[in-house]
Parts: sequence; structure tokens; C-alpha cells
Amino acid sequence: MRILVLVLLPLAAAGLAPLLGRYGRNAVALGVALPVMLALGWLLLLAPSAFQGEVIRTGWQWLPAVGLHLTFRLDGLAFLFAGLILAIGLLIILYARYYLSPSDNHGRFFGYLMLFMTAMMGVVLSENVLLMLVFWELTSVSSFLLIAFHHHRHESRSGAITALSVTGGGGLALLAGLLLLGEAAGSFELTDILAAREAIVESPLYPVILVLVLLGAFTKSAQFPFHFWLPHAMAAPTPVSAYLHSATMVKAGIFLMARLHPAIANTELWFYLVTPTGLATLVFGAYTAMFKHDLKGLLAYSTVSHLGLITLLLGLSTPLAVVAGVFHLLNHATFKASLFMAAGIIDHEAGTRDMRRLAGLWKAMPHTAALAMVAAAAMAGVPLLNGFLSKEMFFAEALEGRLFGWIEPLLAAAAGMFSVAYSLRFIHDVFFHGQAQDLPRQPHEPPRWMKVPVEILAITCVVVGLFPAVVGPLLHVASASVLAAAPPEYSLALWHGFNLPLLMSVVALAGGAALYFWLQRKFRLHAHIPSRRSAKRLFDRLAIVATRAASWATARLDNGSLQRSLALMLGTALIVAAAPFADSQLKLAPPPTPVDGVSVVALAALLAAVLGSVVWRHDHLRSAIFVGVSGLIVSLAFLRFSAPDLALTQLSVEVVSIILLLLALKRLPERSPRESTAPRLVRDAVLSGFVGFGVGLLAFTVMIQPLSSISAFFLAQSVPGGGGANVVNVILVDFRGFDTFGEIIVLAIAAVGVLAIAGALADKTEAPPRAERPLEGESLILTVAARVILPLALLVAVYLFLRGHNDPGGGFIAGLVTAIALVIQYMASGLAWAERRLRLAPRRITGWGVLIAGAAGVGSLVFGYPFLTSTYGHLHLPVLGDLELASALIFDLGVYLTVVGATLLYLTRLARAPVPPTNHQGAA
Repeated sequence: MRILVLVLLPLAAAGLAPLLGRYGRNAVALGVALPVMLALGWLLLLAPSAFQGEVIRTGWQWLPAVGLHLTFRLDGLAFLFAGLILAIGLLIILYARYYLSPSDNHGRFFGYLMLFMTAMMGVVLSENVLLMLVFWELTSVSSFLLIAFHHHRHESRSGAITALSVTGGGGLALLAGLLLLGEAAGSFELTDILAAREAIVESPLYPVILVLVLLGAFTKSAQFPFHFWLPHAMAAPTPVSAYLHSATMVKAGIFLMARLHPAIANTELWFYLVTPTGLATLVFGAYTAMFKHDLKGLLAYSTVSHLGLITLLLGLSTPLAVVAGVFHLLNHATFKASLFMAAGIIDHEAGTRDMRRLAGLWKAMPHTAALAMVAAAAMAGVPLLNGFLSKEMFFAEALEGRLFGWIEPLLAAAAGMFSVAYSLRFIHDVFFHGQAQDLPRQPHEPPRWMKVPVEILAITCVVVGLFPAVVGPLLHVASASVLAAAPPEYSLALWHGFNLPLLMSVVALAGGAALYFWLQRKFRLHAHIPSRRSAKRLFDRLAIVATRAASWATARLDNGSLQRSLALMLGTALIVAAAPFADSQLKLAPPPTPVDGVSVVALAALLAAVLGSVVWRHDHLRSAIFVGVSGLIVSLAFLRFSAPDLALTQLSVEVVSIILLLLALKRLPERSPRESTAPRLVRDAVLSGFVGFGVGLLAFTVMIQPLSSISAFFLAQSVPGGGGANVVNVILVDFRGFDTFGEIIVLAIAAVGVLAIAGALADKTEAPPRAERPLEGESLILTVAARVILPLALLVAVYLFLRGHNDPGGGFIAGLVTAIALVIQYMASGLAWAERRLRLAPRRITGWGVLIAGAAGVGSLVFGYPFLTSTYGHLHLPVLGDLELASALIFDLGVYLTVVGATLLYLTRLARAPVPPTNHQGAA
């Protein structure tokens, strides 16, 4: 539970944000900051355990059959990432308070941001890899919402779709990879996976596992050639960009590689897949960043480059390379977050991020300039700053030349030079290089508190650079988690003497400065026009091709004809289902059930009713009557085979369905047109004959098999396990309560869909005034009868509800009876009259039903039992005597309310639909 708090607190903030948004940006920023502060404080309380190398685990079993559990872990690596996510997230909240415009929807923005934080905390703290995957996909969805926050802008929508497409595709690959990984390891728990390295690496599935997992990591962390989504995600508000680039989204892929490193890394295949990818990303990102004119574009490609650097170090897999990668990950988070926030300040105060227009801001914004220069110098690897230390460790590892020999340190030095060059361009072009003219706004320093997050991060860059020992314990435990062993001896000292890594740093600094000024003078960087060829354009073209191919296939399979779609579906199902019967031999095992005369008459009536609904399908009223007759006979069949619960349910559903059909008939022509040609009729007749024969054969095959039923278990456990003699109801609200909960959620979702569709139709049509709209018509006899029927029907509903645990009845049947009684009031007295007296809207009734059912399930968790576990007891009352009470009654109440609300919503919304003018030729 100690670890779960770290996930629940940001989630609580996500729920609070929309509620506090109406009270202004100060209220919502403070409201979401407090839970994050509590989470950060709680994490610090767990620091002693993490620094001692302890792995804290907590969780509950959820779906043991598939290995999915709600389990969490906190070790050194998780502590490092959780600290970055919470600490930088807290600074982003403060920064966003001043960055966002008063006209922005602050509640929505901070809600999305906190949801994103929750997802990232779930990723880094999950013990179960399937649970981690759930949070992994939530990061993609929540980042999509954040990138598209300004959805009125085309670039925001395009960037969000691109990010979701690439990372979502990688997520699918990761899903397959983790499933195979769990299969190879024999468990989906990280502890077991990390301990099963030999079984995983020696498995024939290892190459497939590795490729699929790396696809998920590479797409998330924008590794070449999947890098292009990240720069286009810069359409997001700058607080999102700062958070996404420093401590969250793009670091998730790095985290995944680090987390699974002990299990799948340090093999030749790992080396030759990860190392070249990281090196290519490092060089490509550094080169491209140099020629970007947009401040955020430059920083985005610099992030791509630094992510490639960390990936390269993890690919090398040597202990010192892993330590360097973890150290640079920490350093990159601090200087990159501060740089993005500084870029946002410049954009916020000057009105542009285009470096071709910005110049000389040192005079107008000296404080911001100083902070940006510190962060940019850290990114360039200037001595006495944190970036210098981790980059020297990187140069030392590159000198080993394990991949391309001497070419490897050469490329590393070139990437270092470009890093210095684009960092210098960021400083020189914006704060010096002449004087800016015709800026959209007169630049000046931002509000005091808007600079505080940048100041904290810039000071951190200096402190870690001067006193690297302050992060020594954190670096040690995080590296130990990645290596699954004690890290080797390493030094974080400022001075290691004159050596080759120092020489490479000097070359990178001097060469980078010379490269920038040469390009500025000879190449004229401001006049450079980026090439139209890009991975994003290729992606867009592939998306267009895929869309056209899908449209072509859809047009061939679905031309808008319901008959054709049904024919294709049933024909395919018939072919697939016929295959198992090719070699099977039917053997009659149980004796056939004797047939009595009443059953034969009922079966004949059922067949006649079904045939009548088909023959008179063009006559809607007559067809509806035949459908009702068939439903009534099915209800009697349930009674015949001792299923009174099903009979009551079927009968109630039939009544509601008939009312629904009658409401729909008024909005349809009296007779439907004859659209089928003779060939279609022959095709449909032949197909339906084969399908009917196949279904009959399948049913016959099932019925003649040896009887092996689980009913004995439920009959034996119904009373002792669920406290009810009505086995059907106990199954629905206890043994299979989770299924029922899912079904009422589907019912509620369908109700919301009906509400949305009805609202869209109402906007396009002009309905009569509300007071003049009865449900279907006015009848004095029905009006008087309805007033008498209502209390009696409600009494019957209460009776059915209370007896449902031991006798036929229950929440679903009682809900239908109540809905029918209320619908009669609508039919008798009209919508306006009934709605004035029914104080609670149907959609609210539906919502309360789902909430109560969910609360019944959560209640069992509070007492330490699985979700929706029920209990029962006996209460002795003076008059009534011994009364049995089951907690499942609360869940059944939720079912009852959901059914009442959804049914009323369906029927009343249909009644509100406009009646089309009658066309006696059979068209509306």
C-alpha cells in the first residue's frame, strides 16, 4: 500500500483539477500541487529503504489465471524515476500557472497533466509487466490529449496524431514482446523475470522477444528512425514539452531498456541492435538540431540526440557504460527541463520562438538569459556543470571502440561538437547577435514565480557539477538496479588529470564553437531552408496510402447494404464453423428427452410466429406482433425447463421491446419498400437455409455429447458461498459479479450514446414544444389506470427485488418492471407531466446505478477481499423475525438503478425524436 499511494495521489489530483478549474488558475494549480507534494514527501520517507538496496513490493492478486496482478515495486531505479517525475512535475505545475493564458481551460489542462503523471508513475513502479503495459498505453493516450490541448490548431492535432500512431504502434509490439517474455520466464512479475535471465536468453523466442520489446522502447524514446514524432509534438504547450522531454514520455523507453536490462541485455544481439541505433540517433539528432530555427525545434532534436547517447551507453552494456547512462539521464532531465521553460518564457514575453527574429534579449531579459546560458552550457558539456561529468564518462566508454573501432570515438566527438554548436546558437542567436526588430511583443522579464522553476533547475546543474558527490548515493542504487549487481568503482571527481576523455571534451568545446561561428558566417544559418524531405512527410504519405487501401477494401466489402454485410458475415461464419464437422462422427450419448403434446404445440406456434415475422416483414405492425408472440413462447419455454428467472426476465424484456417497437413504428413508414431483387432473395434464402441447418446441427451436436455441467458446483455453493437459494441470482451478483458489472457499464455506455445521438438529431430538427409532447398519445382511460397501476407495479418491483436472492426476481427484473410502470406514466400523461414528477433525470439514475455497483465492489477491497466479494448475515427483528441480509443486495441495487435509468432514457429519447411526414408510397 505504501507504493500504491505514490500512484493514487497524482490520480486524485487528476480528478480534482476539473472541479477546481472553475475557481481560477490559482486554485487549480494549488489543488493539484498539494497531492504531488504529498507524493514527493511520501517518496522521500521511503528513501532510506531504497538507498539501502531494499526492494519494496506490494500488491494484490487480480487475474491469477492470466498472471495479471496489481503489484508494485520500489527499488533504486524506480526511486530515481519517481523522484524525477514528481519533482520536475511539481515545478511544471508552478511554471504552467503563469505560462497558460487566462482564457485556457486550466482544469482540463491540469487534469490531463496529472493523468499523464499518474501513467508515468504507474510505468516506473509496476512490478507486473502487464500492469506496466496498461500504464504504458495510458502515457500515449494522455500525451495525445496534452499535445492536442490547443486542438483548434492544425499542427497540434497533427502532432498528437503522429505521436499516438508511432508510440501506439510500438505499444502493440511491446504487448506481444511482454507476453512472449512472460511465457519464456514463466511469470509476468519483474522479480521472476529478472531472475530468469538464462531461461529467457536461451529460449528460441529470445530474438523475437528482444526485437518486439526494443520496438516499444525505440518508438517511445524517439530513436532513429522513429524520431520524427517527437519534434512535431512541440505543438504542445511549452510546460508539456518541458515535462515530456525531461522526466516522462521519452524517458519511458529508456526506463524500459534499463528495467529489463538484467534479463535481456548484454548479448551480441542486444549489442548489435541497441548500440548502432543509439549511435545513429545521437549523431543524426545533434546534426539536425544545428539547423533548426525554432527554439523548441532545436531543443527537440537535441533531446533526440541525448536520448541516443543514453541508448548507446545502455547498448554497450558494460558496467561503467550503464553508470554513465544513468548519470546522463539524471543530468539531462535537469538541464533540458530548464531550457524548455526558458524557451517558453522567451516565447511568452517576446511572442515568437523563431531565432531568425530573436536577438539581443540579454538587455531586456538579463535574468532569464543567465539561467538559459547556465542550462545551455550544461547541455554543451561545459566544465563545472553536470553535463560535463556524464559526457566525459560517455567519451571514456566511446574510446573503447567496441562497435566500429576508431570510428566510434570520432562520431562521439562529432556529436559533442554539434552539441556545443547548437547550444551556442541557442545562446548567441537569442540573447546577443545584434538587436531584435518587429517582435510581436516588447520583451521583458516574466513574473517572478515563473522563473523560480528555472532557477531551481539551473542551480541544480551547478551544484551537481561542482559537488557531484551529492547524487552519488542515488546514482549508485539506480545503477545497481539496472546491473542487478553492485556497480564497479567509478569517480565523480571534477578532475581526473590529463587524459583522452578530457582531450575529447576540449576538442568538442573548441570545435563546436568554431563550427558554429563558421556556419553562421559562411553558411548563413538564418537563411537556411530545411529540406522538404523528412521522415514525417514519409510517414504522412504512408498514412495516406494506408487510408486509401483501407477505403478500397472497405468499399469492396461494405457498400452500405446491410444485406450484403450480413451475407458476408454469415457466409464466413458458416465456412469456418463447417470445418470441424468434416471429420467428426456424431455419437448419441444421453437418452433423448421425451416430447409431450404441449411442447409440440408451443414449438409449432413458435415456428409459425417466426415465419410470420419473415413473411410479413414489410408490414411493420404485423411483424411486431409476431415478434412479440415468439418472445412470449420463448418465455414459456424457459418455464417449461425450470428457469423462472429467465422467464421473468424474458417477459419483462418483451414488454419493453414491444413498447420500443411501437414508438419506432410511428417514425417509420407503414410499409417498408421492397429492395431485394430475385437473385438476392434466392441468395439469402439459400444462405439462411444453410446457416439454420448449421446452427441446428451445432445445437444437436452439443446436446448429444456426454453431459458435463458445472451446475452441481453452483447448486452446492449457492447457499454456503453466496447466502442465497436462487442460484441464478447468486451467480449474477456474486460468483460472476464482475461480468454483470461489465454488462451494466456497457448498458450505461449505450445510454450515453443514445443521449448523444438524440441530441444531435434534436439539433437538426425542430420538435414541438415540450408541454405539447405526450409519449404516444392521450387516453383518459389509460391516464386513470396508470395512476392506479404505478404504486402496485412499484410494490411488485420492490417485492421482486428483495426476494431475488432466494427466489425468482432480482435487480434486473425489478428494474424492468419499474421502468415499464414509469413508461406507462409517460404514455398516459405525456413527457412534460411525467418529467416534472420524476425529479431525477434518467441519465443521473443510470450514473448512480453504476457508481453504487462499483462502490459495492470497492467495499470488499477495503476489507482485504477481492473486488465484488460478497458476504451475508442474519438480522433478527421483533416483528419480522430472522431476516437474511447479503452485501450483494447493494450491488443488485446498482443493477436495478442502471436498468431503470437506461431503459427510461432509451424510450423517452426515442419518443422525443421527430415524426417524419407520412408517405403513402412507403417512403419516409
